[in-house]
This record gives sequence, C-alpha cells and structure tokens, in this order.
Amino acid sequence: MDTLYDVAIVGCGPAGISAAINCKVRNKNIIFFGSEFCTAKMYKSPQIFNYLGYPEITGAELRELFIKHALQAGVKFTKEKVSMVLPMDDEFSIAGSDNTYRAKAVILATGITFTKAIKGEEEFLGKGVGYCATCDAPLYRGKTVAMLAYDKEAEEESSFLSEICKKVYFVPLYNDTGALNDKIEVVKDTPIEIIGENKVTHLVLKNSKIEVDGVFIIKEVASPEQLVPGVEMDGPHIKVNRNMETNIKGLYAAGDCAGKPYQLSKAGGEGQLAALNAIVYIDNKK
Repeated sequence: MDTLYDVAIVGCGPAGISAAINCKVRNKNIIFFGSEFCTAKMYKSPQIFNYLGYPEITGAELRELFIKHALQAGVKFTKEKVSMVLPMDDEFSIAGSDNTYRAKAVILATGITFTKAIKGEEEFLGKGVGYCATCDAPLYRGKTVAMLAYDKEAEEESSFLSEICKKVYFVPLYNDTGALNDKIEVVKDTPIEIIGENKVTHLVLKNSKIEVDGVFIIKEVASPEQLVPGVEMDGPHIKVNRNMETNIKGLYAAGDCAGKPYQLSKAGGEGQLAALNAIVYIDNKK
C-alpha cells in the first residue's frame, strides 16, 4: 500500500482500456484492474457492424486489437477483483482480493449487471453476505458457508474457501461447471432468499434450506453502491456529468455503468473523457 498511484481504473472493457491508454500516453502512474480476457459480452459477439473503421469485425477480433493496443502503450493488468473503493481525505483506498491500493483518482468502468439481488442480499451485506471470498474467508474459519456462483471465477474462490471453512456449498448459476474438490458440495438449485436475525443463518433455495454462517455472492460485476459507498445513482447507472464526474470528488465513471446506450464507441469515448478530466483534476491539485 506504499505506492500512491495517480489513477486507479476498475474494469477492463472498452471504457477501461481507453481510460488506461489515455492515462499512460500522458505519463500518469496507473493501476489497471482487470484480466487480459476482459469483456465477455464483446468477445461473444459474432459480428460487429457499427464500430468505426472496422466493418463486419467479430467481437473476439476487436477485443484482441484492444488488448494489443493497451499492451503496446505499456498498460499492465492487475488481475485482482476490487471489492471496495473508499474515498479518503485526498485519495482513495482500493481493496483488492490480495492487497489494498491507494490512488489520487479513480475511474469506474465496471459495465453493468442485469442480475438482480436476491431477497436478503442487501439487508445482510456485511452481516454474513460478502462479495470477495479471498478477502473475507478468515472470518469464516471452521464455519459453514454457501457460494452463489454467477461465473467460473467462483470455482477458484470456492477452492480457497474449502481450505479454511468446515463446509462449503457451491450453488452454480451458470453452465459448464468445472471440476471441484471433494470438500465442496455442489447444490444445483435456485436461490430464493438469505435469512437470519442480526446475521445470516440460512440460505433458502427453491427445493431446500441450508444452514450457513455466511453467503458469498460471486458476480462478474458488483453493483456500484456496493463497490463505492455513497456514490450517487440514476436508476441502475452511476450519475455523472458531461465530464464523467460523479458526486464524489476525484471519482469518475465511464461506459455502460454510466448509462445508455450500451455501445462500444460510446464506451471508448467516455473512457477517454474520464481519463482526461481525471488528469486535469490531479494536475490542479499540485
């Protein structure tokens, strides 16, 4: 946590990559959270017809061009999942799955999730519900937990949990579940509700009810309110002005998380705009 970065960028879709490249071009010290696989939605697109200069390119091909551009610009990928961004006095504290980082400004480019919270999820957040298993696992040593898995990333986290917890229930909410170790019990059922009193006690499924001490929910994208306490929302989107500024000084948002339309060109332009304004913000502080 010793390094104070100029800009932290959370999310590696078109908006995040655009922001990272523009910050690097202007010699800013950045940390860029995301994997080199990046945006799954674009990758799965069989054909893209409206991206300027690349008619009829596939999503996979365009993603490869984005990644190549980023690497040539000197952008490094930090493959940690960010669980929380906390505004401090003159900087931000960013909690990753393995480390905590500091930055003068933050750009959120997390995309948007269409997965609704299940009943009790928000009520018990911090009281048995969590979004980062590797962050909170020590709290559940010798206890029983359930993991609601919306993507394959959860498989690795469940394996880590199984080394610490007495019992791990794995509820896959996606297809093609990989091999899990013998300590993990796979429950193929639909989660309905998380219940308890002052803390989580049970996970209610469509066909069963499991007694647990905690529930981890692993999604591709966390909601902005969970990621940054106090950020102002406009429906499902982060509220921003024309400069991509949020209500929190030094915090910017770009791409799908900042509103419709959900288009690649719009995301890339907003990523650039967020980066340029974050740089102005940092330089003015000097």
